[in-house]
Amino acid sequence: MNLFKRATMVAMLLAATGAAFAQAFPNKPIRIIVPYPAGGSIDMSARMIGEVMSRKLGQPVLVDNRPGASGNIGMDYVAKSPADGYTLLMASASLTANGHLFTKLTYDPIKAFAPVVKVADQPNVLIVNPSLGVKNVAELVALAKQKPGVLTYGSAGPGSTQHISAMIFMNQTGTSMLHVPYKGGAPALADLVGGQINMMFETSPTAVPFVTSGKLLALGVTTPKRVDTLPAVPTLAEAGAKNYDYYGWIGMTAPAGTPTAVIDKLNAVVAEAVKGELRGKFAEISLMPVGDSPTEFGAFMQKDYAVYGKIVKEANIVLD
Repeated sequence: MNLFKRATMVAMLLAATGAAFAQAFPNKPIRIIVPYPAGGSIDMSARMIGEVMSRKLGQPVLVDNRPGASGNIGMDYVAKSPADGYTLLMASASLTANGHLFTKLTYDPIKAFAPVVKVADQPNVLIVNPSLGVKNVAELVALAKQKPGVLTYGSAGPGSTQHISAMIFMNQTGTSMLHVPYKGGAPALADLVGGQINMMFETSPTAVPFVTSGKLLALGVTTPKRVDTLPAVPTLAEAGAKNYDYYGWIGMTAPAGTPTAVIDKLNAVVAEAVKGELRGKFAEISLMPVGDSPTEFGAFMQKDYAVYGKIVKEANIVLD
């Protein structure tokens, strides 16, 4: 038997094995690892998706929060888990950012994961404590320039979309503010409401309730278009930070090597959910549903990885 025929037979055998595995999948509980504390937008979307997956796939789907180290603890755990579809990562832009922010990662942010589906795009909202005394971006910029390095901004941790959003804002407005990193967006938001910090770029799902209740003031959103849940709040480009166009995303990945048939089965369930029954719920918390294919999500991750490389290099951010 020549090498070509042998390779063809091996490929056919592997494909048949993968298909058989996918037919039996899942036959035990699935875990979705969220590399951040409970209560944030990534956690909320994971729990909504997990409920649908459990119902559609006939097995319990458990959300397992493993926060710390800018998401690296949870990401590393999934990267080193068995490639069988039973351990999944609720990923975000931090996954593609960390490859540039950390020089000693124990996993490759692209090669260690198999893309399943991009769940949603996620705007950030520039929010301030009303006690700061500013009502728009121009007033914030003026105050920051009067007190360089004095105003404080919180984030979900170094390299998070909140952190990067603020770095881009400072670069574009010529301001300097003090970064106060937290282990997740929820504790940072609590301190912002309490007045311990002055401002932050928070994800829209968690920021909107505090804005609508009047506890915090929204000065702008990071997307090119306004957010439906905050129609009166301008984009940062409209508010004076010209060409500002940066926002986060949420997606699902599996360990690299997970059978394609399993990836496709997971994609079909999750993509249908975010474009269908979860679409309205996502819109209520300012998430923009996507639900693309594994190939499309993989191409997006590659592109986002390159974009982060440029941002991190220009801002000269190194976290280890």
